[in-house]
Amino acid sequence: MPDFLDPRLIHAAQHGDQQALDALIAASLPLVYNIAGRALQGHADVDDVVQETMLKVVNGIPGLRDPAAFRSWLVSIAIREVRDSRNRRRPAGGGGLEELRDVTDPGADFVDLTILRLGLSEQRRETAEATRWLDESDRDLLALWWLEAAGQVTRTELATALEETPAYAAVRVQRMKAQLETARAVVRAVWATPRCQDLDTAIRDWDGRPSPLWRKRLARHIRECAACSGFQRGLVPAEGLLAGIALVPLPLTGMYLAGHAWLAAPGRGAAGHGDTSLRPPRHRPDSDASLSGHGSTPLMPPRRRPNSGAGRALVPTGKLAIASAAVAVLGVSAAIAMAGNGSPSSPTVVGQAAGGSTAGAVAATSAAVPPASSAVPSTTVPTAPTVPATSRTSARLRASATSPFSTSLPAPAQSTPGSPPQSAASPVYGQTVDTVDAAPDRLAKPGPLPQRPETVPITATGNYSQPFKGSLGGKYLMFWSGQNVTITGTGYFCVRYEIAWFNRVGPMVMPAWTGLQGKLFHVASGGGRRMDDNGPGQPTDVTWMGNPKAGYITLPTGAQQMWNNEFFYLDGTVTLHENEGYADYNLSVTPYTWTQVTKDIDAAPDGHGIVRYGLVRDTGTDAAPVPQYLTHATPAKATDVPQRSQVAAGS
Repeated sequence: MPDFLDPRLIHAAQHGDQQALDALIAASLPLVYNIAGRALQGHADVDDVVQETMLKVVNGIPGLRDPAAFRSWLVSIAIREVRDSRNRRRPAGGGGLEELRDVTDPGADFVDLTILRLGLSEQRRETAEATRWLDESDRDLLALWWLEAAGQVTRTELATALEETPAYAAVRVQRMKAQLETARAVVRAVWATPRCQDLDTAIRDWDGRPSPLWRKRLARHIRECAACSGFQRGLVPAEGLLAGIALVPLPLTGMYLAGHAWLAAPGRGAAGHGDTSLRPPRHRPDSDASLSGHGSTPLMPPRRRPNSGAGRALVPTGKLAIASAAVAVLGVSAAIAMAGNGSPSSPTVVGQAAGGSTAGAVAATSAAVPPASSAVPSTTVPTAPTVPATSRTSARLRASATSPFSTSLPAPAQSTPGSPPQSAASPVYGQTVDTVDAAPDRLAKPGPLPQRPETVPITATGNYSQPFKGSLGGKYLMFWSGQNVTITGTGYFCVRYEIAWFNRVGPMVMPAWTGLQGKLFHVASGGGRRMDDNGPGQPTDVTWMGNPKAGYITLPTGAQQMWNNEFFYLDGTVTLHENEGYADYNLSVTPYTWTQVTKDIDAAPDGHGIVRYGLVRDTGTDAAPVPQYLTHATPAKATDVPQRSQVAAGS
């Protein structure tokens, strides 16, 4: 029985037992977080809603008449806070729900977290993706029905929270389920490889964002198209797919540390709450001018993002370490209350509470070391990546130093980009692999780019998104883990990076290349910047990888620092996978010509978006470097591809 269903625990919490109240709040946090996250589609106000809900629970539990009704009361409070959050964001003129939607990174919402944190695949993943296409007015219902299907709430609790009769709630659920089944067929059709040509024509003007309007348009096509109608068949009922599914785990930040402290304490296993090694939640950019770049290519990418004024910080700036310490000394409910009223804490206050509940020591680390604008060349792989942090970001970024993606790797014997082959007589393809390299002088012009044959046009298939206004640019876009592009031909192409630190920071899970047939070379880097560069007139710690206020996205140990544009030459076929994990990033793939590559890397610094010349890596022979994370194999998980590529003959 979950802790918050134990009448003895609730009764004790009502009558002043601090340990019981702490345990009750910690056990309730995952349920409230999942309601708010799914109802608000991962909006930045989720943390505020969770905090306000838990504050009302802490303050109101003494007056709860029936301890057996605690969960129903908890869920009702959460739904009311969700609605209040929407009302606060409602335009002054009184617009519809569609007007409240923030235009954000398509990979940053709660669906993305659900898929990643719970490892959903096949029809479960399709169901999660399909929820993006539902009516905005059904968001609260979706959040509660998902939990009902998973066995976390009852139909009576669902109806009570929505303030509807059970009969009318049942009608709404059936209507929403019908929309969900339609949306699942739409997801299948849009993701199909190859995709129906008539469907391609139908979505020509689509901006890439799922919406109820496009669900209806594409559903009409699917019903009438002989090729696409089959996507409606073989769908397992959603209730069966969601039965017993775990809750999305809590982020390991701010107030949520309280829940983790209790759930992870000895004798308090986190069963039913999934993995707790979590990536940080998304963070909105603020209006500080120091975060903006200059000219047409700002440090903050040109993607439209949430408004800086929406919502409040879960823990006031500079108090994350205080909140973390409060969990250890004051207990869960006191730490939440402190976060809610923003009152400063002092050593005297902490000392006075030393005799109180001790939910578990949660230490906050701090290292105010900004990232260097260029990596130091090294043949010895460091044991851990440099993680810049301030007092606000230290606890949020602790995981990056111990992330499973930051383990030490043997340093391969590799040559400097552009150097002659180790054996001029018989260079062996794949022997030279990308490695950590120093940034060249910003004003150093690149050498000539060897020109390779461009005999077969570069084409692409796979699970990718279409370009839309405000996206990162490029032809084939990838926004979330699981998307991929299979590239075929003989010629050049560009992989463009957008490091979305404005959504989620932390350790980056690098993209991977699988199924190589033929040869792939990393021939040049450009786009006017390395992503760890600072912009003109900016402090050295304000880069395209992040900044002190929002935090940073960090690379695995031994990984080569990416530039904005990375250029490759392919003679064959290979598949590039987006492996987004802890940190948020986006990719695009675009066919290029030798002339276009040369023009890009030769562009001179302009004092605005272009801060450095590009870099030539190609030697014109098989001694040219191959990218990291490249393999001939096709593993079930693209994240299993090792950093040290092994594509040389006999490897």
